[in-house]
Amino acid sequence: MAAHLWQPIIFTSWSRHLHSCCHSNSLATGRVSPACPKINALSLSLSLRSYIANRVTDKLTPIHDRIFCCRSGSAADTQAIADMVTYQLGFHSIELDEQPLVQTAANLFKASCYRYREELTAGILVAGWDKRHGMCVRQKVSIGGSGSSYIYGFMDANFKTDMTKEQCMELVTNAVCLGMERDGSSGGVVRLAAISESGVERCVVLGHQLPKFSTY
Repeated sequence: MAAHLWQPIIFTSWSRHLHSCCHSNSLATGRVSPACPKINALSLSLSLRSYIANRVTDKLTPIHDRIFCCRSGSAADTQAIADMVTYQLGFHSIELDEQPLVQTAANLFKASCYRYREELTAGILVAGWDKRHGMCVRQKVSIGGSGSSYIYGFMDANFKTDMTKEQCMELVTNAVCLGMERDGSSGGVVRLAAISESGVERCVVLGHQLPKFSTY
């Protein structure tokens, strides 16, 4: 079987508004979140900076067993949309009696974000593994959010099409940290998830473990 090739998606996010919301996750602002898909697996990474209530809030949100989303914009808005899509996708999976497609999840997010575009502030990256390896937009690298403008050059210079999972995880971690150093709305910890047919592997890089790049 051919070696798996990993492709990064960098997504940096910024919660511009503080809302109250009945949700288990605390509200957060400012993050940089990369994801790296390969032929049959994906790694996601996320930086976080929250209000004093919780500096390590988790905005790398599971939507189904092997589908995650990275949320940016208003924390309360993105939490609400993620909950809606999780509910809809769960019923869809029961009706089909099989695991849902990543493309289906992405289309549900797209529909909800567009339907409530006047009321909500939300930017969503949907990624995961499915048996068809489908994408709404097929590209090697995707980045977005408040810190993304600082790392385009880094990704252009360092992305390779034949990366291993470990190389991909290191790349997205470094990219997140570079975005955090320049973007005043990003910071905290880095959360990573590697998604494959066998399941999800998650880890957290704490603040004192983050790589440092600035010399001042």
